[in-house]
Amino acid sequence: MFKKIALVCLVSLMSFQAKAQEKKTQIYLDDSQPIEVRVEDALSKMTLEEKVAMLHAQSKFSSPGVPRLGIPEFWTTDGPHGIRPEVKWDEWDQAGWTNDSIIAYPALTALSATWNKKMSWNYGKALGEEARYRKKDILLGPGVNIYRTPLNGRNFEYMGEDPFLSSKMVVPYIKGVQSNGVAACVKHYALNNQEQFRHTSNVIVDDRTLYEIYLPAFKAAVQEGDTWSIMGAYDMYKNQYASQNQYLLNDILKKEWGFKGVVISDWGAVNDTKQAIMNGLDMEFGSWTNGLSEGTSNAYDNYYLAHPYLKLIKSGEVGTKELDDKVRRILRLAFLTTMNKNKPFGNIASEEHRAIAKEIGEEGIVLLKNQKNVLPINVAKTKKIAVIGENAIKMMTVGGGSSSLKVKYETLPLDGIKARFGKDAEVVFARGYVGDVTGEYNGVKTGKDLTDKRSQAELTKEAVELAKNSDFVIFVGGLNKSDFQDSEGNDRKDMGLPYHQDELISALAKVNKNFSVVLVSGNAVEMPWVKEVPSIVQAWYLGSESGHALASVLAGDANPSGKLPFTFPVKLEDNSAHQLGEYPGNKEELAQGKGKDQQNPINIKYNEGIFVGYRWHDTKNIKPLFSFGHGLSYTTFEIGQAKADKAVITEDETITFTIPVKNTGKKAGAEVVQLYIRDVKSSLPRPLKELKGFEKIYLNPGEQKEVTITIDKSALSFFDPVKHDWVAEPGDFEALIGNSSDAIKTKIKFSLQ
Repeated sequence: MFKKIALVCLVSLMSFQAKAQEKKTQIYLDDSQPIEVRVEDALSKMTLEEKVAMLHAQSKFSSPGVPRLGIPEFWTTDGPHGIRPEVKWDEWDQAGWTNDSIIAYPALTALSATWNKKMSWNYGKALGEEARYRKKDILLGPGVNIYRTPLNGRNFEYMGEDPFLSSKMVVPYIKGVQSNGVAACVKHYALNNQEQFRHTSNVIVDDRTLYEIYLPAFKAAVQEGDTWSIMGAYDMYKNQYASQNQYLLNDILKKEWGFKGVVISDWGAVNDTKQAIMNGLDMEFGSWTNGLSEGTSNAYDNYYLAHPYLKLIKSGEVGTKELDDKVRRILRLAFLTTMNKNKPFGNIASEEHRAIAKEIGEEGIVLLKNQKNVLPINVAKTKKIAVIGENAIKMMTVGGGSSSLKVKYETLPLDGIKARFGKDAEVVFARGYVGDVTGEYNGVKTGKDLTDKRSQAELTKEAVELAKNSDFVIFVGGLNKSDFQDSEGNDRKDMGLPYHQDELISALAKVNKNFSVVLVSGNAVEMPWVKEVPSIVQAWYLGSESGHALASVLAGDANPSGKLPFTFPVKLEDNSAHQLGEYPGNKEELAQGKGKDQQNPINIKYNEGIFVGYRWHDTKNIKPLFSFGHGLSYTTFEIGQAKADKAVITEDETITFTIPVKNTGKKAGAEVVQLYIRDVKSSLPRPLKELKGFEKIYLNPGEQKEVTITIDKSALSFFDPVKHDWVAEPGDFEALIGNSSDAIKTKIKFSLQ
């Protein structure tokens, strides 16, 4: 009996040792090994079916891992300025969790308006921590599509009109997010510059414009930010959909730029198995949905990269070369995210996160106009403050499309103003206008009933009477997140303010000169009353801390230092896409009804080429309402004469500009020194000037510091479509330095040999 027991024990011990030894030899589980080695080991152990399964979703927001090998599933999440609430496994309805509320950060237009790379890192790190705490592996953001038209409903999610600014702001965001073991997924690659016809359009753009305007931020995300994933767009380019596009994904992204990460489709952006196989897509999500609603339930095995792909392989019609490349990329992503043993636990809604949200909001707010220093509000002389406008009491974190959030709290402008000024002055509210009274989006409810049955005449009368009898008037209006405004899925119908706000603002301006118009929006708006009002504040969508951030700026606790990341034209026709077309598409094809479905797509030709935003306004001498880079302060700054460390450079050299900046006012503040380059003579048409450097500097009253900005030949180059390369032509250049694209303070000439 003893011998039998001993034998059983010995066999068990040997079996245990064998299993332990086997586990030891699992190279893919050994995080001391190089990722490439681990990837090849894991790949060699996977079955054909396991490989294909990794390429497509298994639920609305997740995709399979390999359970047999201990490789976890991936969980993705919107969005770029806050972690989306949980939805059901196979439906868009809310899951009904009670622990998925988060902090909403300012939308990306506000982040970009800080012109502060450190703020971008803080933003990404905090957002990544919240994603990590919610056990998300891929954050579906940030968005870097260029601001081509003020009508694009999704501009609020992006970083503005300038490729250089977007590039410099997106890189630290990515690094901040990914420091948490969460992948950034930079979107929407590429040319998704409007919501109307986004599923049913073919964008026609020349190579030079593509490379100079619409691709640089994505290239920076890949080569400087090392983003671990990229999201393909909905639109077509060269008559191939962007999420299965040979030219965009294989030729440029993976070959030219050396992208090692994963290409993820936008939700519902795939429609052809062979193109998805061959043209660079790696992971397919949301097929048979418009990305916001609708969709076929339990259809995942029938996705284009699911059973249809498997059948093609088993029939011998396609090989496995492309499959293995896709899986290698996904495994690499797994080792960086789901299988990363060193990633932090994350946290949510911490005091640090609240402070970051407030600070970014304060720095992003742009003071557009401030005649006679109406702002900041002088509390000593102000005993009654009138707050007027629906946006003072309307939650903006709910709505807008896929970036809609369920927040732990949202401090509304009225609440923030009351909290800051309530001890010193009476704060009284009047509605002023009724806009969107709904308080629900995709199952998330604000809990606020904004219904008001009064006529516009009654509302105006009440607001004007209150304004007459107040020491200071703050109008909080603008746009909102409802359909056909700042919202995914549709574009704005025009550039004007909705809900009779123009007439109301003019009426208020007539009865009180201590008046500030606060615009909450992610887009430029027309301002027919601009000369009637003394003060205008662009406040964006500022998230959970919106009211506190706004009140801090109005009070002067925070000195505004934001700069516009896009041009505000006087009227829509001043925008190049609308003056030259085409928007929303080819006119003849519009008349024929094209663009209604994917069988009849509409062409959209970017006739304006490289002349987007300030490049157009400068070159054609069209005065904007407010220029790119514009933003005032409660103090004053003097930008002195710039100096260069050399007058002539070669292609291999850099040139450094040193610019003295002095705070000549009485309040501490920050200024953004902006460096633009002008090519004096070029063989191809070029804009009058282009942004190629910027630095934000903080100065106390009377303090002076020097800002240094270094550039190389890339700042002098244009893309030559014939050579298919960047070219810096020898000759004369000029560095134009100021604090706005239309406020150049110092110039310096130099030459390239």
